[in-house]
Amino acid sequence: MPPLADAGSFAIGCVLAAFVVSFGSVRVAIAYAHRRGMLDAPGRRRSHTQPTPRGGGIGIVFGALVGMPAGLLLLPGSPGAGTVGAFTVATIAVAAIGWLDDHGSLPIRPRLLIQLAATLLLCIAIASGTSSLLWAIPLLLAGVWCINLHNFMDGIDGLAAQQAMFFGAASAALAWAAGSPAIAAAGLAMAAASLGFWWFNRSPARIFMGDVGSGTLGLLVFAVSAMLWAFRTNLLWPSLIFSSAFVVDATLTLVVRMLRGARWYTPHREHLYQWLVRRGASHRKVAAGYLAWNVLVCIPVAWIAFRSPAAAPACFGVVYLLGAAVWRTGKRYGLRRRERHVSA
Repeated sequence: MPPLADAGSFAIGCVLAAFVVSFGSVRVAIAYAHRRGMLDAPGRRRSHTQPTPRGGGIGIVFGALVGMPAGLLLLPGSPGAGTVGAFTVATIAVAAIGWLDDHGSLPIRPRLLIQLAATLLLCIAIASGTSSLLWAIPLLLAGVWCINLHNFMDGIDGLAAQQAMFFGAASAALAWAAGSPAIAAAGLAMAAASLGFWWFNRSPARIFMGDVGSGTLGLLVFAVSAMLWAFRTNLLWPSLIFSSAFVVDATLTLVVRMLRGARWYTPHREHLYQWLVRRGASHRKVAAGYLAWNVLVCIPVAWIAFRSPAAAPACFGVVYLLGAAVWRTGKRYGLRRRERHVSA
């Protein structure tokens, strides 16, 4: 393990490697997708207007695998070799099933089984370092939902990669302040790998991340959050606050669709970000709105939650209730715009 004085330099090396590998891999993925015909065509349930290659998230996978395990294993505050090994295997498994799905749509059952098995492996490894292995059960549910909600939220240019950049950087700052350079390096490497992809995915996107990217990002977000929780329990609250924009939008949209009796498991365009685009906002403006939430709400409230652990659950509740109110207001705005458009 490097001396603490060298931890910063080693972390920077992990971050730079993650970015360079991701950036280069996405460039290759663009040519590969065109050659293999891996193109997402425009359609009624899609938010783009031009055929666009998919599968660029493989760059995030390669970048994350280069930077994150090294930082997690070799820097102070490491979660341990067992957890790092399980994390690496789980990442490869989720990425692999997503990569296959990007080449040709797979049935939901094998995808879900691989996600469950990979997440369970990681959850057992993390829970083994806590007071009880039974923690693996709620961790498993949270992990599988995190994987799938990121898949749901990957629908417009730049949004999912931007969220991953924010979460990774914010979690890195949180981990460093809490005394875990290992998790801090992992968070920054995740952000750097996402940046390498975002450069090609920002509006107008040259490539989409596909399931290989969205599913893997969901696992990475969950893994970093779970490791922060295992390192120090009170770090869970600010970590969940960092994820609030995606969790609120995906969860409330799913719940409403289920209550309406809709086929909630089929593709749709009913998330808040999709409503805003459908009502005339550009992809860049919508992504900027989500970023504004992260910067103006999540960062200051997460800082309060970190500095005052006793108030952290209340901070979490306030952010999620406020997020639900914003989500509802945004949906009503979209409906009013549609009614005015139809009546005109």
